[in-house]
Amino acid sequence: MGFINENFMLHGKTAERLYHEYAEGLPIIDYHCHLSPKQIAENYQFRNAYDVFLGGDHYKWRLMRAFGIDERHITGDAPEKEKFFRFAEAMPYMIGNPVYHWTHLELKRYFGIDEPLSPKNAEAVWDKVNEMLERDDFRAQALILKSGVEVVCTTDDPADDLHFHESLKDFGAKILPAFRPDKSVGIEKAGWIDYIKNTGAKSYRELTDWLSSRMDYFDRHGCRLSDHGLDGVPYCEGDPASVFEKKMRGDAVTAKEAECFRYSLLSFCAKEYARRGWAMQLHIGALRNNNSVMMKKLGPDTGFDSINDMEVAENLSRLLDGLSSEGSLPKTILYCLNPKDNFVLATMAGNFQESDGVLCKMQFGAGWWYNDQRDGMEKQLRDNAALGLLGGFVGMLTDSRSFVSYPRHEYFRRILCNLIGSWVDNGEYPEDYDALGRIIRGICYENAKKYFGF
Repeated sequence: MGFINENFMLHGKTAERLYHEYAEGLPIIDYHCHLSPKQIAENYQFRNAYDVFLGGDHYKWRLMRAFGIDERHITGDAPEKEKFFRFAEAMPYMIGNPVYHWTHLELKRYFGIDEPLSPKNAEAVWDKVNEMLERDDFRAQALILKSGVEVVCTTDDPADDLHFHESLKDFGAKILPAFRPDKSVGIEKAGWIDYIKNTGAKSYRELTDWLSSRMDYFDRHGCRLSDHGLDGVPYCEGDPASVFEKKMRGDAVTAKEAECFRYSLLSFCAKEYARRGWAMQLHIGALRNNNSVMMKKLGPDTGFDSINDMEVAENLSRLLDGLSSEGSLPKTILYCLNPKDNFVLATMAGNFQESDGVLCKMQFGAGWWYNDQRDGMEKQLRDNAALGLLGGFVGMLTDSRSFVSYPRHEYFRRILCNLIGSWVDNGEYPEDYDALGRIIRGICYENAKKYFGF
């Protein structure tokens, strides 16, 4: 038996009972991910082990670079078998990194491979995985269903026509869009003018009308939440219409003017979400595209982003208070990439828990990106519990482009049950399994289902 046994990461009988009786086997609600709707709709068949494990996975690419592997064997034109073998060479060195656990959970849960990946067995693993990938029950749709997934929320631009989602309306799992208007909000980014021209908007009012109409369209296709990637939280009052006109003329826009525009458009979107009963996700604190040479070579989302250390509290407070004051604050999930902001976001959420019948309307979101490893997850759970209502937490999400990333939910559930089990064993919570079962089932599945209204 490999090191991933039935009680992997569960330390003590209480943790084991909580996981096996209440968490294991629950359906998965993946309310935020980056899976390709096209690949789902077309029932994509993976070429080989590189394609299914390493294609598009910048978590793994970063570790391969750290191991000294040349870019040709990561994202370049080297044969994919060679790329997979180089990944196997690096694997034993990944001790303590979540990729080590994730990879072996993926190998075991999907392919029945129960031994650590290394150069010694890379050939055998390559052959076995490739043989299984030739079968129809290892195509994209089957991988979703065999993972126990009930709902997938992809990440979609407002301009998307959602025809792939439409073609999947009778699929065994719900494949729903999530509204991501970053290209409209990011007036300071390259390509903004061309994007706006493609919307047909010739004024700020026409842009907001277009966004509202697209929200209606998404809503008809089952959308129940939005997502915003915020490098920092904007707050600057002013006239967004004049900034829009200035930018569209090709004139330079100051940093303050750009912030005014972003704040106004984000506030507009939030009010529209509230009107529709959607949830709003705010992902705060990434410092993106740090390596300019590799940005030019490979483009964004290839493993060169890191954690920022800006201040977020005051602007976030003003943003949320302005919405709350108008009765237009939607259900909101706050994520921080820098764990220094855990207490900021957890306490900020508590400021706006409005009494409208929603369990934890304001959520301190799951450990995100660099925080979705054991210590980061435990810290988020501890901080959420210490400063909020952990029993109302909507739990884990994959935030992944990989079709075999669903064992990350198992990883989270084991960590959750182990942490709560330790509190019970230490006498910090009663050994009341009726209450404990409700908490575990809620965090792992039921809270998200109710919160988003799936």
